[in-house]
Amino acid sequence: MQKSTTSKSLFLLPLLCAGLLGAQGVRQKGMFQKKSPQELALSHGFDRCGTTDYEEFLRRNFPGRMTKDQFEAWLKPLVEKAKNERSQNGGIITIPVVVHVIHGGQPVGSAPNIVDAQVESQITVMNEDYRRMTGTPGFNNNPVGADVQIQFALAKVDPNGNPTNGIDRVNLCQSVFKRDVIEAFVKPETIWDPNQYMNMWSVAFDSPDDDLLGYAQFPDGSTLPGLDPINGDAITDGVVAGFYTFGSINYGSDFMLADPYNKGRTMTHEVGHFLGLRHIWGDSQCGDDFCADTPVAHHSNFGCSPALQSCADPSVMEMVQNYMDYSDDACMNIFTVNQKDRIAAVMNNSPRRSSLKNSVKDVAIPLFANDAEVKLERTCTTGTCAVSQNVPVSLFNRGTSVLTSAKINYTINGVAQAPYNWTGNLSQDKSQLLSLPVASGTMAGPMTINIETANGGADQRASNNTVTSTYVGAPMAVPSKVVFKLQLDYYGSEITWNLKNSAGVVVYSSGAGYDDSVPPALPGLITQNWELAPDDCYTFTIEDEYGDGFAFYGGYYSIETTSGTPLISGGSFTTSQKKLLKVQTLGTNEVTKKNNNFGIYPNPVNDILNITKVSSKAMFEIHDVVGQIVKKGTVDNNKVYVGELLKGNYIITIKYGSISESFKFIKK
Repeated sequence: MQKSTTSKSLFLLPLLCAGLLGAQGVRQKGMFQKKSPQELALSHGFDRCGTTDYEEFLRRNFPGRMTKDQFEAWLKPLVEKAKNERSQNGGIITIPVVVHVIHGGQPVGSAPNIVDAQVESQITVMNEDYRRMTGTPGFNNNPVGADVQIQFALAKVDPNGNPTNGIDRVNLCQSVFKRDVIEAFVKPETIWDPNQYMNMWSVAFDSPDDDLLGYAQFPDGSTLPGLDPINGDAITDGVVAGFYTFGSINYGSDFMLADPYNKGRTMTHEVGHFLGLRHIWGDSQCGDDFCADTPVAHHSNFGCSPALQSCADPSVMEMVQNYMDYSDDACMNIFTVNQKDRIAAVMNNSPRRSSLKNSVKDVAIPLFANDAEVKLERTCTTGTCAVSQNVPVSLFNRGTSVLTSAKINYTINGVAQAPYNWTGNLSQDKSQLLSLPVASGTMAGPMTINIETANGGADQRASNNTVTSTYVGAPMAVPSKVVFKLQLDYYGSEITWNLKNSAGVVVYSSGAGYDDSVPPALPGLITQNWELAPDDCYTFTIEDEYGDGFAFYGGYYSIETTSGTPLISGGSFTTSQKKLLKVQTLGTNEVTKKNNNFGIYPNPVNDILNITKVSSKAMFEIHDVVGQIVKKGTVDNNKVYVGELLKGNYIITIKYGSISESFKFIKK
């Protein structure tokens, strides 16, 4: 079936889908609009900014989100208040930043996996521009030029309370991404709490967006009368740029940057949108940007040619130097006083922006001399039934001393592997990708990785030493009878799957395919009973024609025992996902769980995970698929609330006294 031109991003959150059809009764098309050839020619073949059509896209598909007029009506009195308070408030706001460098496995320094210095140069440029720093390209002598009193700092504390340098390198097993896929997969997979961090993504855009420089999400407003608050799009909140515009050649001549957008002003511009600024021409001929001290512009300006006379006053020229125009990077150097007031109003009143004012994630915690951190990386290819794939992990030095050695212990399915003794030379915040050997014939299952020593002695910080997850580089042991469950999202026609045996014969499949659904109701759960041959090995493959998986839209799949114990699950992927299964007799802990001290239900779960046979004093920890703790606490009345978790796969560990037991579950 031919791919529909409707974007999946229409349905970023299933709970919001009820109002998407409105009176039209049909789905609206959500593809992002391409700039005209004439405009692309003016901007050296690049799409200078995708924020305006992205905001139109959000408003079109989230009816509760404020319109432009509603947002401005809400903001106007707050801007006036900010003006009045300007003389009383001399405080400077520092916004903690995390930069997610998205790549497909390339070494650091090979596109799109940009080096730390290129990331750091971008933060430097934004500080020069927003603080109007004397002696830098961000300074100007314009009478209405302003020090915005906003500055930026790479985060020093990660969401788990451990040290970080604010640069989060993520291998997503592919190198380029459509904008729709960024919204549906990249952001939800990688975002840090947007109430505590300004999330920035450095990516390589895929066609049809491969000429795009960047885009941002405008701030959410507040609870206007008659409008529901839209907090769901927190999961996509932040700023995105092509890696070729992220940073400045003023700080590194070898950076991978595209002329003339090579001085960091794409992100200065897009962060302006993130903080509530609009284009100086108001996105219409002689439009309103709601800042009285920016001359009314006819349209966007390119390059740095002499400006036109402004629309309102022929004696005043358009402000081509303003960061919110489309001028070349070298031309830009002005934020105005009224733009500063507007940003102040947003920072004081827009919910997630105001929370950034109180974030202390940029304040360093005490560091130790010897502090190694281990991070589980994605396994981008599967092993075979005969050969198990090694475990990819990154070893970080979070200590102040150079890290020269580390001993790493790890177990798979409770079986200890030979310790991995690493030697090398890592300075602070640097990392190295390691490949932990796995014994032949090892099956997929629970895995724990732990740093025992750093520099020959005890690692001085235990909180970043251990990763618990599921080893996926080998077949998962399954019984001969299993239950397959598939929850499609609204785009069922894009999903196909099959199960092949070791001879390559398809034994089960999606057949003729599925139909699309009509929101707000997801299609019914598909359940099949599979009977598999003893000792045979099977490959399960699921594909999404559009390339953005389906877990984020309410879809998932699982392969379970007949008693309901999940063995394999997924749904968060791009184009395809493969899993290996090998039929063999399973231990009781894998099949019937008859000796469980605890139990959980339902699985998959929406909001409340019920815990059975548990004391009110029991503790729990929830880890994501890469081993990070995402939630912990005390089991309350046999329940754990998981509604705020992103959709995907998790492991919950329940502890009471000397008893500890872990369960995999799926958050729908």
